[in-house]
Amino acid sequence: MSTRPGTPEEYASLVKQTILELEDILEAAGFDFDEVEHNLGYVEVLLKELRRMRAAMADGSYQFGRHDLPLMRVVKKYTEKELPCIRLLYLINQTHREGLDVGSD
Repeated sequence: MSTRPGTPEEYASLVKQTILELEDILEAAGFDFDEVEHNLGYVEVLLKELRRMRAAMADGSYQFGRHDLPLMRVVKKYTEKELPCIRLLYLINQTHREGLDVGSD
């Protein structure tokens, strides 16, 4: 059973949720320097890419593709420990490559 979003609204919501989680990582870094990696430039790169993607969804210029999203070059360098929302990022990428899960109902 696929967990890909089935509608454009669900897909946009997934992207928004991931943006919020990345923002939480940056916010946490401001409060707990011992627990969070000091170099969070990669989180900022991911945020920039997802915000650009969300804007393209909003203005209607977003297009699904057959290749990985550019942000996956960054994502693949990290683990769930370093990037707690990594599964969401992989799901966004899978949806980008395979399209929405509209089912066969």
